[in-house]
Amino acid sequence: VEALESTDPGFTGTVPELARALGGCGTPGCRAVLGEPPNVPPAPPMLSHEQWLLFTQLLHHDAAAPQRSAVLAPDGSTVALGPLFAGIEVGLKRVSGWPFPTMEPPIDALYAVTIAEALGTSFLLARDGDSNRATLGPGGCWDDVDDPQNYTLLGPPSPIPDAIANGVMDGVLLGAHLAQEPIPLADLLRGYYGTGNGTEKGRPPSSYRRRDFGALTGPGKLEEEVAAMLRVLRVLPPTQELLEDVGPEEVVAIARQAARDFTEVYVECPAIVPRCMWGARPYRGTPKPLTLPLDSVYIHHTFIPSAPCRTFTACARDMRAMQRFHQDTRGWDDIGYSFVVGSDGYLYQGRGWHWVGAHTKGYNSKGYGVGYVGDFSATLPDPDTIALVRDGLLPCAVRTGRLHHNYTLRGHRQMGRTDCPGNSLFHEIETWQGFE
Repeated sequence: VEALESTDPGFTGTVPELARALGGCGTPGCRAVLGEPPNVPPAPPMLSHEQWLLFTQLLHHDAAAPQRSAVLAPDGSTVALGPLFAGIEVGLKRVSGWPFPTMEPPIDALYAVTIAEALGTSFLLARDGDSNRATLGPGGCWDDVDDPQNYTLLGPPSPIPDAIANGVMDGVLLGAHLAQEPIPLADLLRGYYGTGNGTEKGRPPSSYRRRDFGALTGPGKLEEEVAAMLRVLRVLPPTQELLEDVGPEEVVAIARQAARDFTEVYVECPAIVPRCMWGARPYRGTPKPLTLPLDSVYIHHTFIPSAPCRTFTACARDMRAMQRFHQDTRGWDDIGYSFVVGSDGYLYQGRGWHWVGAHTKGYNSKGYGVGYVGDFSATLPDPDTIALVRDGLLPCAVRTGRLHHNYTLRGHRQMGRTDCPGNSLFHEIETWQGFE
């Protein structure tokens, strides 16, 4: 992007327009809002052959393989570039006073090109009673997080796998930002995603995408935009047929369901980094299933590593070290915790939602073990990292049926002879809902 933004006379237009020419936003709704895509230009002289090839591949949309348009961001999240650049293009056009076409019903261009069409279409296609058809997700994994080449989904694709959901939220946030304050895209992207993957400069804004998208876009706004977009698609020739037997009440119901589900999965629940992303070894033996919903949660600190991890790279490294210690030294089947809390804005999957852990002796099948990376005897985790579990993971676990609504919360020290989770963290969790 930086090379394309250089003042070389060999490239005219903007980077988002180039992205659209290459197929980044070619759906009927996107064309109605931004116009027909420009013709694909010859390779710009300031890009190497490899760079041009990569850019072309990442923006070629393949509905059967939506994961191919994704990149691994420095914060460890995977982002599809199509909706990201579409949102950015709307922001740039807004600030330049470009006349967006008037539609009936009126739509918000920023939501139309990022999320409203994709979300409405996904739930529209699923309404035919095929309950096996996924509407959102799944996540996926890179073959190698240090040298990522291939991203593979962890299940059958929906029109909105996690990478698209991240691209959509980032497209809305960055488009809204640019509409207020235009800055060079390379600077915007570098500032948003954080550049040094190993730096300790604090969390990049991208790790707050769920919170910030939720603050900008209430469920009511999302529902309204999806409903408006479905009404627009009803009159566009390529999508008329799809909606000809869908009545006005059904449009409202589809939009409500779509907004509610997207909000629950991507705004109200925190992001959990799957095992394959942090480089987990296989489980040894056969895991035992938990019987859900569970009654309890046990809070731990790792003690070693004693420093909180503040980047994806550092947290993934800590996860691998803990798993090695638990398997090789302790002789356990796997890392003991159900979930581990990084100070980078993400939760890391240990044994996960469904399998008995090895975290709280005598109580492993009764509750989830949640471990904060660090030694919290004398200091507390960052406020955001406390909130990730208290206001994110626990309410999400209740809403999704994994934890009883009247669950009990305890510190590890209450269940055995240990100082865990440290005095400071223990005094903090005494104030949480469910503490006993």
